[in-house]
Amino acid sequence: MSVTQAQGFTAAGVAAGLKSSGAKDVSLVVNTGPKAASAAVFTTNKFAAAPVIWSRQIRLGGDARVVVLNSGGANACTGPPGFADTHATAELVAAGLTARELGEFGAGEVFVCSTGLIGERLDMAALGKGIDLAISRLAPTGGVDAADAIMTTDTQRKISELRGDGYTIGGMAKGAGMLAPGMATMLSVITTDADIDSEFLQHALEFATSQTFDRLDSDGCMSTNDTVILLANAASGASPDPKEFQEALTRVCEDLAQQLMADAEGSTKEIHIEVTGASCESDAVQVGRSVSRSNLFKCAMFGEDPNWGRILSAVGTTSAIFAAYEVDVSINGVKICIGGGVGEDRSAVDLSQRRVDVLIDLHAGVHQAIIRTNDLSIGYVVENSEYST
Repeated sequence: MSVTQAQGFTAAGVAAGLKSSGAKDVSLVVNTGPKAASAAVFTTNKFAAAPVIWSRQIRLGGDARVVVLNSGGANACTGPPGFADTHATAELVAAGLTARELGEFGAGEVFVCSTGLIGERLDMAALGKGIDLAISRLAPTGGVDAADAIMTTDTQRKISELRGDGYTIGGMAKGAGMLAPGMATMLSVITTDADIDSEFLQHALEFATSQTFDRLDSDGCMSTNDTVILLANAASGASPDPKEFQEALTRVCEDLAQQLMADAEGSTKEIHIEVTGASCESDAVQVGRSVSRSNLFKCAMFGEDPNWGRILSAVGTTSAIFAAYEVDVSINGVKICIGGGVGEDRSAVDLSQRRVDVLIDLHAGVHQAIIRTNDLSIGYVVENSEYST
C-alpha cells in the first residue's frame, strides 16, 4: 500500500494526459491527521526546478499536509511562468480538497513535485483536470496507484513498508537515471503515523538520506528536481524512541534506494563498492564515488572484465589519505590486487551474475562506506540518446 500503509493517509494516482502514452501521471498524497509534521530535502543543482523552489519554502513551515506530484514534465528552467504554474498547482489542490469538505487547506500546506523533460511548460488545463480526478479518488488504498503515477523511465514501481513498535512507515519513490547525489537523487514521498515533531523529523530525514539515497551514483548526473518528503501525523498515538525511529526510517530509505539502483536505465550489473580501512568516512565515500563514476570501470563491468587497474586509477585521483602500496582490491571475493599490485588470478572472478561486489581496503584507518552504481551498458546509451525524441 506504499504511502497509505501508515494510518491517516489517503492517496491517488490518475491519468491526466500529461504523458502521451496515456499512463497515470498525477499523484496525490494527503495527511488526514490528527497532527501534521513534515520534512524535506532537495537537490543542490543550481538550476532547481520551479517545484523545488516552491517546496523549499513550504518546508520552512514544518506542517505541510499534502504532496502533489506529476510525471510527464519537469517544469524546470521555465522561469517565472513555470513558478506561477507551480503556485497555481498548489492553489488548485488546496481549493479542491477544501471544496470536497476534506478539511480546510491552504496552498502553503502543499508540497509540489514534478518529473520529466526539462525546459517545457506543463499543460495546466490537463493537470487541473488530473488534480480534480485525483481528489475524487483519494482512498486509504490508493498508495500503489500513487506510486505508479510518478514513474517516468522506471520499469516498475518502488514502494516500501515497515512496521515499528506501534507505528508504521510507508514510502514510494521514482528514479531510474540521473541517480547522483546532490541530496536526494529522485522523487520520494515517505509517510508515518508516529507522533514526531517536525524538527526531529527533518534531522532524521537528512541523516537517512545521507546514508542511503545520497550513496547512489548511477551515472554521475544530478537532476534539477530531486526531492524527498516525509509526512507524519501521530495517528497511531505512538511516540517512538528517536534512535529506533531513525533506524527504521533509514531502513525504508535503504530499501527504496536498492530498488532505484536495481531499475537503473539499461543496466546489466548492480555494483556495490565497499571501501574499508579509510582514515575517515568522507575519504571512504570519496574513493567509492570516484570508482563509481569511472566510465572505464563501468564499461569493464558491462564487458565482465575484472580490470582492477581501472579501479586503482580512479582511487588514485582522490584526495583520500592512503599509501598506494598498501591498497587491496577484491571483486566478488577474489583479491585480484594486493598492496597496489598483482594479486590472485583475475580469471577466477565470476562476473556472470547481475550483482557485483567490489571491496577496496585502503589500510589507512577504521572507517568505511558503500557506494552503489551500475555498469555503462548499450541499453543506457540507447535510453538516454532518445529521451526527448
